[in-house]
Amino acid sequence: MINKGKKIQEESGLIAERRRKLSELRKAGIAFPNDFRRNALAEELHQTYGERGDHDLRAQSIEVKVSGRMMAKRVMGKASFIKIQDRTGQIQLRLEHDRLAAGLYQNFKKWDIGDIIGVFGTLFKTKTGELTVMADDIRLLTKSLRPLPEKFHGLVDKEVRYRQRYVDLIMNADSRHVFRLRSELISYIRVFLDSQDFLEVETPMMQTAPGGAIARPFTTHHNALNMQLYMRIAPELFLKRLVVGGFERVYEVNRSFRNEGISTQHNPEFTMLELYRAYADYLDLMSMIEKLLGGMSESLLGQSKLFYQGEEYDLTNPFSRMTVEQAIINFNPEIDRDKLRNLDYLRGIADKIGVTVEKNYGSGKLQIEIFEKTCESKLQGPTFITAYPTEVSPLSRCNNDDPFVTDRFELFIASREIANGFSELNDSEDQAERFKVQAENRSAGDDEAMAYDADYIRALEYGMPPTAGLGLGIDRLVMLFTDSASIRDVLLFPHMRVDNIEGIDD
Repeated sequence: MINKGKKIQEESGLIAERRRKLSELRKAGIAFPNDFRRNALAEELHQTYGERGDHDLRAQSIEVKVSGRMMAKRVMGKASFIKIQDRTGQIQLRLEHDRLAAGLYQNFKKWDIGDIIGVFGTLFKTKTGELTVMADDIRLLTKSLRPLPEKFHGLVDKEVRYRQRYVDLIMNADSRHVFRLRSELISYIRVFLDSQDFLEVETPMMQTAPGGAIARPFTTHHNALNMQLYMRIAPELFLKRLVVGGFERVYEVNRSFRNEGISTQHNPEFTMLELYRAYADYLDLMSMIEKLLGGMSESLLGQSKLFYQGEEYDLTNPFSRMTVEQAIINFNPEIDRDKLRNLDYLRGIADKIGVTVEKNYGSGKLQIEIFEKTCESKLQGPTFITAYPTEVSPLSRCNNDDPFVTDRFELFIASREIANGFSELNDSEDQAERFKVQAENRSAGDDEAMAYDADYIRALEYGMPPTAGLGLGIDRLVMLFTDSASIRDVLLFPHMRVDNIEGIDD
């Protein structure tokens, strides 16, 4: 095993040598040119000419200009093969001493893996049948000063992959695939919603009061206005203001911020889809999300099934459905269903299973604590959990027949919450009372409770039509669709503790 100190020393020597080469390029006046323009990409060439024979290609003398990062180099006397990588993939090049301008081949031999080059040449097939560009001219466009990881081992250290995503993307095709699919997934969502007459909007990321979800906010200070602001927990209250204003179908693919822990499923800033649809209820949104995810799987994966961490999940609808109380009973058969709303009984159950109970917890909050502790991990296939207690749903509409619960659902896949939706509370007086309770909890030390938003109450007093709203976690959805174990695998630049990376300083 190579000593880390020795490895860093060797790498520093390689960097010093590359800097010397760059210095020579600067003296010659040819460092970092910006006048090379390619006309072809690797994947396009393979798709267009990959099935053509060598004789056919040579007869047509197809000229191309390609460019990319040199990923492999094999020098064989007066001829060499290299592979360059552009945004679509890799293409092989052949360089011959006698075919290039005087001195160019000798200069090329000094170039390093990782350098970015441009090549002009013609297509042919090697004896092994590989599509290749025979170089007639070659230029060094960018001198790479840092050596890439060894090809055999690649970049396998996850810590380094997350901190130096740029190197990870150079070396790992799987990582590039994850982020391309992420982009395709978000594009699919936009097309799906646009086709249903939803309007994409943007709402403030800095807000005067934290709201839209129960979570601890990040705070900041606006110097000119001399006021405290909060990074948004969710865009909910602003989007519903727009519904009041007459935009009956709105959505935002948004960045939200929650000052909470970091885990394989949580990052302090994350991406959500949030949408609101007037003249609809939570049942309509449950059907809508089934259609969205089923179509997304067929479009992006070519099938209705996805495979995540060794398990198969079928996104063919309809998904399973059960209430919070049904789930508690199903997964805890020893619990007395007739006492599910008895506060003292629930306190005893919570104590028995190791749930910390705060003095302000009501029976609804205790139900959710028990549900999260004993049920969530068992929700594997796509499952809608419905009828969340009103106590933990301050923005949801109460059920007509049972005001203890709301018309709300959460969607779980692979034991993870993927979406949260509900029929919206549009009774301004009821909402004002719930805000007051939240504000009292906040004053009592609950950092996750919402603030009282007087302007939102004023908006509701103008009248909001019956409406249903949905929040869908984009990051967790991408995890499922790319079989990624950690949320950091699907964030280009996940938040990390500020530590010095060995070898970062020479």
